[in-house]
Amino acid sequence: MAQTIVVSSQQLVEEAERAIETLTVAQALALHGRDDVTFVDIRDPREREREGKIPGAFSCTRGMLEFWIDPASRYYKPVFGEDKTFVFFCAGGLRSALAAATAKHMGLQPVAHMAGGFGAWRDAGGPLEAPEARKAT
Repeated sequence: MAQTIVVSSQQLVEEAERAIETLTVAQALALHGRDDVTFVDIRDPREREREGKIPGAFSCTRGMLEFWIDPASRYYKPVFGEDKTFVFFCAGGLRSALAAATAKHMGLQPVAHMAGGFGAWRDAGGPLEAPEARKAT
């Protein structure tokens, strides 16, 4: 018997966006570089290698997010214990909405996500770190 999906991925993103703050790229650019804000890049490492990074962003893949936020987890990252605003972003703004909603649900606050993600940031002329050169093996 085939699986019946009762909630679409788009519905999940829409629910997440209703629960969190969504920043425009202009709003995110205005926050970049502030000491009280941490940008969280949830893209896959291959995406960062290919496209580059937002300077100063903390990299946390989507798959490890819950474990890195939870202080009781052996994978906890102290950056998530800091008294800061966390701005999540991905490549296009879908995964980051889900990530920010999950972080908020876990108790991390304040959180937001950037509409349009890294692509919108790049297209708006936001500062970038060049992609890392691949090492020859």
